[in-house]
Amino acid sequence: MSETHVTVIGNVATEVSYGETSGGVPMASFRLGCTERRYDRQRECWVDGETQWVAVTAWRALAVNLIGSLAKGDPVLVSGRLRVREWMDGEVRRSRAEIDARSVGHDLTRGTTAFRWAAGVRGQPPGGAGPAGAEAGGEAVPEWIVSAVEARRSSAVASGSPSSAAPAAVAAPVVRALPPGGRVATGESGEVAERERGGDAAGALT
Repeated sequence: MSETHVTVIGNVATEVSYGETSGGVPMASFRLGCTERRYDRQRECWVDGETQWVAVTAWRALAVNLIGSLAKGDPVLVSGRLRVREWMDGEVRRSRAEIDARSVGHDLTRGTTAFRWAAGVRGQPPGGAGPAGAEAGGEAVPEWIVSAVEARRSSAVASGSPSSAAPAAVAAPVVRALPPGGRVATGESGEVAERERGGDAAGALT
C-alpha cells in the first residue's frame, strides 16, 4: 500500500512533548492547528474559517531539535506521512489525523528565524554546533551549501562583522526529564501512553 505524504501549514497549538521509547529512541509530539482564511465580501475583510487539528510526531534527531526550536503559537510547515487513526469509544467511532514528520520548519511568510547547525550532521560546516543529543550520521549537507556558508562567514570576517563568530552551542535537553504533560513512550513500535492535556486547545490560531 502506498504512503500518503503531505505538507501542512499551521500553528503549534500545544507545547512540544518529549520522551523516549524503551529502546532509547527520542520522540517529540505536538498538536497543529490549521485555520482556513477566507475573504468575506459582505464584511470586506479576511476572517477565520474552520480549524483542523493534526497530531504531529517526530523521531530521533528531528525530535531533539524540535525541543529547542518550537514554541506554542509558532507558524510552521510540517511535511511527512499522513495517517488517520480510528478507534471505538464505547459505541462511538472516533478518528484523528496524524503526521509522522520528516521535516518541520518555521513559516517565513509570517516572520524570520535563525538557523543553527546540529552537531553530528554529515557535511556540517566547520564551527557549527547544536544539541549533543542530535543523532550522528544524519542527512548529508550538499557541498554547495557548505561553500555558501563558508563564503558568508569569510565575507563577515573581512567586514569585521560580529556575526563571523561561530554560532554558540545549543544546550541539549535532558533526555529523560520530561516537561509537564510530557509523553512517556512504552515500546519500540512508537505507541505511547500520554497524560491527556484536558481537551483541544481553545480557540483557533491565526
